[in-house]
Amino acid sequence: MNYGVVIYVLGMILKAEAAFMFFPFIVGIIYGENSGFSYLITAGICLACGLLMNIKKPKKGGLFLKEGFFVVALGWIVMSLFGALPFVLSGDIERYIDAVFETASGFSTTGSTILSDVEAMSHAGLFWRSFTHLLGGMGVFVFLSALLPMLGGNPINLMKAESTGPSVDKLVPRMKDTVKILYSIYLIMAAVECIILLICGLDLFESLCTTFGTVGTGGFGIRNDSLASLSPSVQWVVTIFMILSGVNYSMYFLILRKKLKQAITLEEVRLYLIVIILAVAAISINIYSLYPSLSETVRAASFQVGTLITSTGFATADFDMWPEFSKAVLILCMFMGACAGSTGGGLKMSRVLIMVKSMKKQIKTLIHPRAVAKIRMDGSVLDDETVHSTAVYVFIFVAVFAVSTLIVSLDGHDFTTNFTAVLATLNNMGPGLNKVGPTCNFGFFSDVSKLVLIFDMLAGRLELLPMLLIITPKSWRRNL
Repeated sequence: MNYGVVIYVLGMILKAEAAFMFFPFIVGIIYGENSGFSYLITAGICLACGLLMNIKKPKKGGLFLKEGFFVVALGWIVMSLFGALPFVLSGDIERYIDAVFETASGFSTTGSTILSDVEAMSHAGLFWRSFTHLLGGMGVFVFLSALLPMLGGNPINLMKAESTGPSVDKLVPRMKDTVKILYSIYLIMAAVECIILLICGLDLFESLCTTFGTVGTGGFGIRNDSLASLSPSVQWVVTIFMILSGVNYSMYFLILRKKLKQAITLEEVRLYLIVIILAVAAISINIYSLYPSLSETVRAASFQVGTLITSTGFATADFDMWPEFSKAVLILCMFMGACAGSTGGGLKMSRVLIMVKSMKKQIKTLIHPRAVAKIRMDGSVLDDETVHSTAVYVFIFVAVFAVSTLIVSLDGHDFTTNFTAVLATLNNMGPGLNKVGPTCNFGFFSDVSKLVLIFDMLAGRLELLPMLLIITPKSWRRNL
């Protein structure tokens, strides 16, 4: 392990976090809250630590694959640990472990919360809580990857460690141009949603916080009922932008390049939209008797399917009270998740496609032993490494899920609560069922369980391997 490179990059991320702290500080000043100064103090701490870590620039080695995975995992942990400080300093959250849970949930765009009264928080706290979604949605290290050519190695290793999906490719030859395209699409989408929400009647503060949670697919609301008390027009706007945020950003790039035919034929995006349509239709039929009109039924079903399949976590209804069939459909959506290359969580539709195609190939091989069966996606043949890595990922996911559920079960809560709590955090979904349903919170778990769930949130956001790497003793050995 090249510790010099790791420490240097962590210093850069702390300096970046210090800069981000000025936004909630300004919000605190605008609303006349003393809590804003806790962000200024934390910014000073982050800046001081970052400068100390950047005093000595590494002279040899580079940012290669292992260092990329290692530094991203440590970076997200460091961001969560430092990002939790202003919550405690301001008094918005009393216990540090709870503040770390909330911050990790924000950066990982999970949306699970330990708070029972969100509206009691300061405006600065609410803004920082939602702003972490915007930062974590696309990924801070994706941005930094364009700024690190001086360290040697390939900066795409940071993107591989932080981006979602089976594989990561540059949209254009130059990394800086790729990052520029990704962030441009991301921020334009955020700006458009914010403007539409303003037109729909929300004030600027709530429009910004809601937008951060939507395009980042995070789901932290600033009201105790999430978005249930907002107008139907606002709920429809959020539903549409949640679904758009779960689409592979490669499709938007193809549209910008006027390759519409190629964009609309992406298999993963088609499956994603088909699953949403079928899930909404099935749930609407199942819950029709619970709502006074068809329009309200479809709106409730569409919002809940959109928020869970994209791992956003907003809520407009207590779906824990819906029939068992509807809850089963929602859990399936939670498992499948959004598209690779989006800000959404879950297994990803691309992996679901690869597993289904692998199953079909295996059956065809059994029927026709001499047949040459190949797995194709979007017209291209998938190499064995991609198929193998998908199978390995699913196995690791199941293993982490099982171990986490066993540890959390030591608290003595019911199986549904434990199972969906782990599912909600590992898939970055936010709410679960029973005691962690959309009207509840995670504050009742023990500190040990909260640490497990924090690990699951970060592991789920980083596609498991980076977080597993840092708990593997051999990975800490210095390069020879």
